[in-house]
Amino acid sequence: MRIGTMVHYYKDVDLKKRFKAVLELGMESCQLACWDPEILSDLEYAKKAKEAAEETGIVISHFWCGYGGNIVWNFYEGQKTLGLVPPFTRVDRVRDLLNGSEFAKILGVKYIITHVGYIPENPYDPSYRPTIEAVKIIAERCKKNGQSFLFETGQETPVTLRRAIQDVGYDNLGINLDGANLVLYGKANPVDALDVFGEYVKGIHVKDGFYPTNGTELGREVKVGEGKVNYPELIKKLVKTYGYDGDLTIEREIQEGSEEQHKDIVDTRDYLKNIISLL
Repeated sequence: MRIGTMVHYYKDVDLKKRFKAVLELGMESCQLACWDPEILSDLEYAKKAKEAAEETGIVISHFWCGYGGNIVWNFYEGQKTLGLVPPFTRVDRVRDLLNGSEFAKILGVKYIITHVGYIPENPYDPSYRPTIEAVKIIAERCKKNGQSFLFETGQETPVTLRRAIQDVGYDNLGINLDGANLVLYGKANPVDALDVFGEYVKGIHVKDGFYPTNGTELGREVKVGEGKVNYPELIKKLVKTYGYDGDLTIEREIQEGSEEQHKDIVDTRDYLKNIISLL
């Protein structure tokens, strides 16, 4: 089981330098993330990323594909701006994600991840079916490219996420489990959530946090081991019950490149090594 971290792809980023920094931390893999539609639509950027990975020897385990348009990360504006649920941005975002599938094909990466958004709990909600149809388009392209499309946990309850996977109906769907997101959005205890969708987990973000304390803002993210996610139990259950043997990708969403972020990633790496040693 490899330990890795997130690497974000911007136009002016030196990916080779970023990849080397991950390797210098004693980690073997990363999830490459990109939110820039211009990068996603230009396969030359994909070729550069592939070259940087091959030259450094890092493994890009997953491609985290973002999309264009304004996004607000809270419980109110987030409903209107995030993922494939809002109708006014859906067509453009489907295009961005289709481009992301082609981008990942160049990289040779099997898994594509994104936030689909606040998928309605009520399957009769007018926005539910169009969202499912949008995911079908993306899943079909991913299947054609030999890829799996993964829902990042967060905005939806576990049962809503399982229902969406079943209603899309493709066999190349899965979940990137961000345990902290289930907590930050107040949706579930991550360990218990595995009882609902554990067999679909194909990737993990190792992040931590607390439940929301009001009805507007997400909960507070903290260093892994200091929040509500019980990672020793979560990882044990994933491995022992569901046979998970994929990557553990550390994500610390504070100032990128800061001393605090670096320290927390290193501490989390050691924390995970200890958990793995006890399995």
